Amino acid sequence: MSESSTNLREVVRQRYAAAAVKVTDGGTACCGPQPIETDENFGSTLYAADDRDALPAEAVAASLGCGNPTAVAELNEGERVLDLGSGGGIDVLLSARRVGPTGKAYGLDMTEEMLALALANTARAGATNVEFLKGNIEAIPLPANTIDVVISNCVINLSTDKSAVFAETFRVLKPGGRIGVSDVVSNDDLTAEQRAKRGSHVGCIAGALSFAEYREGLEAAGFANVEITPTHEVADGMHSAIVRAVKPADVAEGTVSLPLAEGTSGCCA
Repeated sequence: MSESSTNLREVVRQRYAAAAVKVTDGGTACCGPQPIETDENFGSTLYAADDRDALPAEAVAASLGCGNPTAVAELNEGERVLDLGSGGGIDVLLSARRVGPTGKAYGLDMTEEMLALALANTARAGATNVEFLKGNIEAIPLPANTIDVVISNCVINLSTDKSAVFAETFRVLKPGGRIGVSDVVSNDDLTAEQRAKRGSHVGCIAGALSFAEYREGLEAAGFANVEITPTHEVADGMHSAIVRAVKPADVAEGTVSLPLAEGTSGCCA
């Protein structure tokens, strides 16, 4: 990884660590946790009131995404779901409710503070079919062909190696598995420099792919039936979008079992 990529990852880690600490500290105050300050294009207001009300206040307060992937991922009883960049756990906990006791929801995050908050929220919610993993979305610490659905909420745009994210997502999905992702995507006519002028990398703007780049990246990783549907504009020419794609059911399992990155776990409870 280049020095600039390493620096960007650390900036992202620090930003989300600070957000987790703010929510955790707020939860000990008399008035309870306060939502992280975002504009109307991001955060918990993008979730239905019924979903917000069913979760711990700390999980809702820590929401920083640009959509609601659990509303579009069509989760079913008994499925295994993986949330890339799970933060305070809002999407993991919602997924756990949808897949039920015979299913399981995994959350993957690189930030110790967010993982601690997510574990506390899991205990508050009384969820037993949940597991949080520490790691990077470019090197998912799960075996190949074990996940039915991968979700993510405005996190893939933060990665500096999106091709690795797409390849790893493809690897861990079972043949026939699918993704349902909310992410920021730019118009195809915007250059990288123009995207950077519209917002920072850590603010989910500068690192966004264009519609064409997102589609090409997923297809290069092996995905089929790619759909990218914009939902609302988050900056000039930049959109929150729902991204769906499928890992073909006829992919031979042996052809997608790539080795895990050094130092990651191969367990899957």
